[in-house]
Amino acid sequence: MRIRPATTRDEDDIRGCAEDAYRQYVAAIGRKPAPMVADFEAQIREGHIHIAEDEDGGTLGFIVFFPRDGHMFLENVAVFGSAAGRGVGGGLIAFCEAEARRRQLPCVRLYTNEKMTQNLSIYPHLGYVEIGRREQDGFARVFFEKRLM
Repeated sequence: MRIRPATTRDEDDIRGCAEDAYRQYVAAIGRKPAPMVADFEAQIREGHIHIAEDEDGGTLGFIVFFPRDGHMFLENVAVFGSAAGRGVGGGLIAFCEAEARRRQLPCVRLYTNEKMTQNLSIYPHLGYVEIGRREQDGFARVFFEKRLM
């Protein structure tokens, strides 16, 4: 697997991956999760998205992260269902953490929807600690942090 910055040519694959990864949650949440309606064009332009590719250049998944208020904010990580269970998501998150360390940021913070119950066990397994729950933008969110320093 190779991770590289996204380009405008990747937007359709990114959108397709988000749809594939998050469609299972629409019924539980009652509407599309925020990652399904994100402004990927702007995020690509700002350099916030990285793509995970297979050896043939096919998109496996993507991650959105950027520095914010003295920490790295991991906004979104998604993997195509066909690539699930192959370590793509974990690899993307490790890439984000390495970039945070490179920038000497003390932690990575993220949130997930409380209805995405699988995430509530995945993030602690990766060393993230729950730091709060609250409603934000009409979503019931669970906030996590991983200290790096």
